[in-house]
Order: sequence, then C-alpha cells, then structure tokens
Amino acid sequence: MANTEIQRLLARLTRLRTDEHRIVTCYLKVEPRDRTRGKYLIKLKNRVREVEVALEGMGLPRSVREEVSADLRRIQDQLREPKRLPATQGLAVFACGPLKLFELVGLPSVHRSRLAVDRTALVRELASAEDEVGNILTVVLDRTAARIFEVTAFGAEEVEDIRADATRGGRFHSDRGDAPGKGEHTWHNRIREEKQRHFATVAQHLFDLHRRRPVHGVVLAGPGKEAGAVAAFLHPYLADRLMGVVSLSPRDARAPVVYEATLATRTEYEREAERSVADGLEDAVGAGWAVNGLAETLRALGRGQVRTLLVDGDAQAPGFRSANGQLARNERDVRGESDVVPVLDVVDDAIEEALRQRVEVEVFYDEKARSAVHGLAGLLRFR
Repeated sequence: MANTEIQRLLARLTRLRTDEHRIVTCYLKVEPRDRTRGKYLIKLKNRVREVEVALEGMGLPRSVREEVSADLRRIQDQLREPKRLPATQGLAVFACGPLKLFELVGLPSVHRSRLAVDRTALVRELASAEDEVGNILTVVLDRTAARIFEVTAFGAEEVEDIRADATRGGRFHSDRGDAPGKGEHTWHNRIREEKQRHFATVAQHLFDLHRRRPVHGVVLAGPGKEAGAVAAFLHPYLADRLMGVVSLSPRDARAPVVYEATLATRTEYEREAERSVADGLEDAVGAGWAVNGLAETLRALGRGQVRTLLVDGDAQAPGFRSANGQLARNERDVRGESDVVPVLDVVDDAIEEALRQRVEVEVFYDEKARSAVHGLAGLLRFR
C-alpha cells in the first residue's frame, strides 16, 4: 500500500469513534518464521479465544459482544490462507461490521501480535510505521557495478546506478621471459586498485545521499565477500549505521527482492540491539534510571518518565485504564481516577500509550533478552 493510501486510511480511522459499538484492531507478525506451519494463525486463534472470554467481564451488552465476535470471525477467515497475506513481515486489520469497516494493510513490521477491542481504532503503530523504519540505503554491488536503493517502510526504489572502470584485455602476460609471474603480479595489483577505487566511489555516493536526506541505516549486499569490503570505506557516520551484509547479486536486485532482504536484515539488527539493551537493564535499575515490572513501568509511563518502553514479547495481563489514560494492572492503583474501564491486555495498551507519547518501543523476542524484562520495563528520561 502506497504512503498516500496509508494517509487516507489514517484520516478515516482517526475520525471513527463509537459508543454504541466496538472496533476490533489486530496487529499481526507474519515474518517467515511466523508463517511456517501456520504459526501466525495459531497465535491469532488463541488470542481470539482469550478476547472472547475477556469480553464477558467487560460489561458490554450482548448485542455488542455478538458484533465483536462476528468481526473476529471475519478477520480469521480473511487471514486463514497464507497466500492471501500481504508480502510483508507484519499486517494490521481494522474491523467493525456496523460501521462498514474492514481494512487490511501490510506493514514492514509490527512490535508484536496484538488484538484489541475499543471505541476507537488503535492507529498509533500504523501511523508510526514510516518513522520506525525510516530511510535505509541498500547498495547491491560486485567488482564492476553498484546499484543503490532507498528503502522505506512501504517499498524500495533504485536511486543510483554506478559503473566502475574495468580492466580490459587478456588476464595477464609476462613482459620478460626470464621473469615468470611478473605480469600476473601487476595484473592483480591493477585489479585490486580498481576494486578499491570502485568501493571508495560507492561509499562516497552513499555519503552524498545521506547528506541530502539523512539515513537511519545502511545495508550492504553482493556476491561473496565483495559487499562487506565496502564497510572499510564508509564515512564514520554511515559506518555507525551499518545494519548488516547480505548475499545478493546486482543482476537479481529487483526492488521487491531488495525490500524484503533489507527488512530481514533490519530485523536481525534489532535483535542484536535488544540483547545489548537487556544486558544493561539491571545496572540502569540499580542507578535509578530504569524501572522493571508491570506496576512500576505503568506508573512511570503515566508520569511521562519513560524514554524507552521495553516489552516482553509474550507478556499478557488484563488491567484497567482511566479517562486520562493512566494504566494499571490492578483497579486499586487507579482508584480516584475518573471513568476507569477494564482493558483486555494492559501490555498492549501500554504500547499504544507509549506510541502516543512518541516513546521508543522495544519488544524483546530473544529468550535471554526477554528474561531480563518482567513483563514491562522502562528506561527513564528523568528520575
């Protein structure tokens, strides 16, 4: 879906608010490992069952619960066949039968699979998708050519096509009969110098593009070890943003292929970042610059203290939300607040609230990283 279509969808969804009905919002991870053996569908079915059970305790009229159940069935029917899914690593669905709403959109990634039922559509993650991915430059090269693609949340576009000056003529020859190998040595030196000039040229083009429009990351791609060799020529600003190196030939570098390879590389890069953040969490808590646990993190989020919200990807817990947006695991923690209502999953609502505050969200799926987070944790901007 093009960015203009996303903006139109956002405009429509943000205008929708209903007191008589409920809107179902579904964000779903459909990375390759989620598609294997229909894991994404199993996760969705389990979440649907949990939501339907939880609806019984939310005080909704029977007619509204039946409307929600119908919307949940429509979502499952639409996503049942993997071949009908968008070719992305995430998707979002918004449904409300009485409002004639059913929208499905592919996303480059989602923080985690979640299912919500509310008076409004939860659009924060959809709205932030473009900023989350940002602008990534992916260069696909070999010894004599390089193609640079600009990759954003919703596609890839080729922006540069670079051709290097290549050595012509025979492989090598000896100029003197009594000096075997001399011609070969000269030929190899010339090839090495040409490659270095080519890699330096590619690195300069990347930096020039970065100066025109700052990038969030760089991905290098090519056959064998060619792509990785460019890293040594990158400007320090770009070297710090290098997300990874992948195997891909310039001849095979079609925009959809580059887009998919870039997002996969970005995902692995994010996993490495997760482990780094998790390793430092205990020390940050001890120094007073972080909180760990549902209750502590929700209080800090409500005060606007949280700079980065850390989420265990598998954590779930019902909770409560007040009219001013304060979230709590237990109702007594928001006693005295106005219009306190139960929520299906306070972790999902915390993600939505963090996105509303423009707080960075990191959802941990690596086992070691997850073990460091007690449901929710937060790195603080002030104590």
